[in-house]
Amino acid sequence: MRLSSAFVPTLKEVPSDAVIPSHILMLRSGMIRMVGAGIYSFLPLGYKVIQIISEIIREEMNAIGGQEFHLPALNPRELWEATNRVEAFGDTMFHIKNRDYVLAPTHEEIMTFHAKGVVKSYKDMPQIWYQIQTKFRNEARPRGGVIRGRQFLMKDAYSFDTTWENLDAAYDLHDKAYRNIFDRCGLKYFVVGASSGAMGGSKSEEFMVRSDAGEDTVAHCESCGYAANIEVAQSVTSRAERKSESKDIYNISTPNVKSIDELCEFLKINERETAKSRVYIHNGAPVLILMSGNDEVNETKLGAILSGNIRPAHPEELKEITGADAGSIGPIGLKGRIIADNRIKSANNLYSGANKNDFHIGGIDFDRDVKNIEYFDLRIIQSGENCARCVATIDVFKAIELGHIFKLGTKYAEGLGANFVDENGEEHPIIMGSYGIGVDRVMACYIEQNFDERGIIWKKPLAPFDIHLIGLNMKKESIVETCNDLYLELQENGYSVILDDRTDASAGFKFNDADLLGMPIQIVVGEKNLNQGKIEIKLRSTNEKQIVELNHLFEKLKELK
Repeated sequence: MRLSSAFVPTLKEVPSDAVIPSHILMLRSGMIRMVGAGIYSFLPLGYKVIQIISEIIREEMNAIGGQEFHLPALNPRELWEATNRVEAFGDTMFHIKNRDYVLAPTHEEIMTFHAKGVVKSYKDMPQIWYQIQTKFRNEARPRGGVIRGRQFLMKDAYSFDTTWENLDAAYDLHDKAYRNIFDRCGLKYFVVGASSGAMGGSKSEEFMVRSDAGEDTVAHCESCGYAANIEVAQSVTSRAERKSESKDIYNISTPNVKSIDELCEFLKINERETAKSRVYIHNGAPVLILMSGNDEVNETKLGAILSGNIRPAHPEELKEITGADAGSIGPIGLKGRIIADNRIKSANNLYSGANKNDFHIGGIDFDRDVKNIEYFDLRIIQSGENCARCVATIDVFKAIELGHIFKLGTKYAEGLGANFVDENGEEHPIIMGSYGIGVDRVMACYIEQNFDERGIIWKKPLAPFDIHLIGLNMKKESIVETCNDLYLELQENGYSVILDDRTDASAGFKFNDADLLGMPIQIVVGEKNLNQGKIEIKLRSTNEKQIVELNHLFEKLKELK
């Protein structure tokens, strides 16, 4: 590719709306351009990387028996209503205004539609089907460039099996394929247990990269390798110690005290002596949740306990349900279901709200005063707590999700009537798995892990080009002739080359662009070295420079492979 005729619109300045390295560098290097919030065009250089990643994915998916499809992004809404996912996705799903169609955020329904009535016998399975295709999600706050967009490219795969054991085997095949894909792409990643969310199913795991730009929060133990999304992560923490003697409950006037910190300051107590109350609405009925001190409710864990529709109570509902506003709510005298976190199981001598504004109650004994209380793991874990597996210290940090694999089970087959007949002539729903990779996220995450103050640092195999050939004065005939000869000769020897043959760009401008674009090797053809039969080679990863004889160039390139 010759830069004089290529569309690579590099930028000197950092775009004002870009804050994370991958977003900044993809815009500055002319790889992407924003069309609207969360909507990006991939320009030729960026799309070249997408094609490289896609081909790696294809090779690894084909190696486990995958068959590639290309499915429509425009789906009949009735297919999604059959699995109740129109409601599950809510506002995240794009709807066509004047037609009963949706833009697909994923493709479980369509793949199941194709399996229905065709995959009819146990002899027709196992099957692994996949595609690399555009998806649409109406993200409320698109951010981070292609990391969180409203339109994105995804590899989604689906397995169809007759038994749960065969699903396990398909799941393991995809796990291995994903590791191969991310290893080949040169990514540093880890795998975490995760919530299945709107996808459903019995088990899921996420492939993550650590990054401050991430929207996921994960817990990771360096000692034993335990990792889990914060939505499902567990830790070992000290529980409230039950005192040998329980006090009687008593009312306390607490004017203008609304938070746990304010209560502790007012009463001169430790937060571990308090029980914080939150009210949720579950299928139309209130549920009181009790947490220790400032511990926060993990709503994913709560949702797994309370299946169905669940949401925090609105402020105007609290007074009607409890008799008080937020900050003065507690379990004593409150009717309905009460659930507490394991950390305060059977605790006594606690302080909580009195269900009357500006009052709290002391001396609460859960065993004595709160009948039919239930206990579960409900809290969001924090850094510095102990690993649930090995008791070493656990770290909590931000991460980006690269891929997600799910054991779906029979949810979609049952919803859409996709059944098969076994060897005994009995009919069963097909057992499915679902496996996704954010293709453009792979590209962004690679850049997040491979850049410096000058720009991107590409390495094989994701580098758009092997060599960036720079002619410093393309108005001088000897440099033009040498660059043109090298450009052809390098390609004949199997190297992909981008040639900066621009006549109106200064040497400094060309060097800055070369570092910004970040190809693994730069070859500089300048008048001073060329007069001595030499050229300069620079390694982008180390910025190391070497002057070599022109007629020894290919020997040197072989050494650098």
